[in-house]
Amino acid sequence: MVKEGDILWEPSKTFRDNANITAYMQWLKKHKELEFNHYNELWHWSVEELEAFWESIWEYFNVQSSAPYSKVLENKVMPGAKWFPGAKLNYVEHIMRQGEPGKTAIFHESEIRPLSEMSWDTFKAQVLILANELRKMGVQPGDRIAAYLPNIPETVVAMMATMSIGAVWSSCSPDFGSRSVLDRLQQIEPKIIFTIDGYKYGGKTFDRREEVKHIVENLTTVEHIIQVPYLFPEAKQLQLINAVGWKRLLNQPHIQIEEFSFEQVSFEHPLQIMYSSGTTGIPKAIVHSHGGILIESYKLLTFHANLTPDSRLLFYTTTGWMMFNLLTSGLLVGSALILYDGNPAYPSIGKLWRLLQMLKQQHLVLVQCMLI
Repeated sequence: MVKEGDILWEPSKTFRDNANITAYMQWLKKHKELEFNHYNELWHWSVEELEAFWESIWEYFNVQSSAPYSKVLENKVMPGAKWFPGAKLNYVEHIMRQGEPGKTAIFHESEIRPLSEMSWDTFKAQVLILANELRKMGVQPGDRIAAYLPNIPETVVAMMATMSIGAVWSSCSPDFGSRSVLDRLQQIEPKIIFTIDGYKYGGKTFDRREEVKHIVENLTTVEHIIQVPYLFPEAKQLQLINAVGWKRLLNQPHIQIEEFSFEQVSFEHPLQIMYSSGTTGIPKAIVHSHGGILIESYKLLTFHANLTPDSRLLFYTTTGWMMFNLLTSGLLVGSALILYDGNPAYPSIGKLWRLLQMLKQQHLVLVQCMLI
């Protein structure tokens, strides 16, 4: 019988020797003359020598900045700490460094759509086209763009397009009622909103067109609505003023990455807005920055999740949870995402495990599975 305190698993020597964090420790020894005998020593250094640690993360992951930072940490106080002042960068520009031509960026399945793949080529092309169209709509750095979308590839593309031009992303899941959505989005006054027409869950159909209509009518700052057909064909989409369909918007010539200008913003420039649960009044907006999410995601996903460009990352999540934001950060280290929209126990409890097994059998690579 397993008792509290029993060790359930220990990595083998081969696993430890090939782990990402081992490579980082070897890099520290070679480039910084810092030697650690085990993880606890490394952790102690990382929390005692904050500036040295985070500068090493910047260097190790080759963070690209169009303007240099003057120092790592300007004010060592909370609140008020200011990291990497002077730096100018863009989170999505670092994602676009990843992805071999023809390799899969996103695997996706839902109760509406069969298992499919989106290549890195297609992903990058759609992000740049959409970003360019958002700029044509007048989106400026710091403007908020909201989404009422499920966990599907279009949402990831919309998210990255938003961030690439310095606008601020925020999403709500379609299982939220209109009141829950407005409690969140009215606070941030979005200029653009992406909407879905409905979804399926547990074999049941949920038409969300009336919710979308109510949401749009009560977001007075919205100037454009981008509709993503999902449950119904385009002919059955809501007829809304200043609305444009997803396919029509993306039906533009491809843009080369070299020709695209990623908005260069400060380290602390807002990247995304998430929310508290709303158990003590309306949900509280929580803002994360380009630089903060960039270096924290590099650290977390590389060292703690041990992800590589050959990994696949699955979180079972909706777009209203922070796990969606973390899931999409897997692209930063070149890992493929596995998106699933639907009931994880439908038509039986093993749905997600069968999905993972099918991917592993077909592609014979490492699967990273994180279920919350």
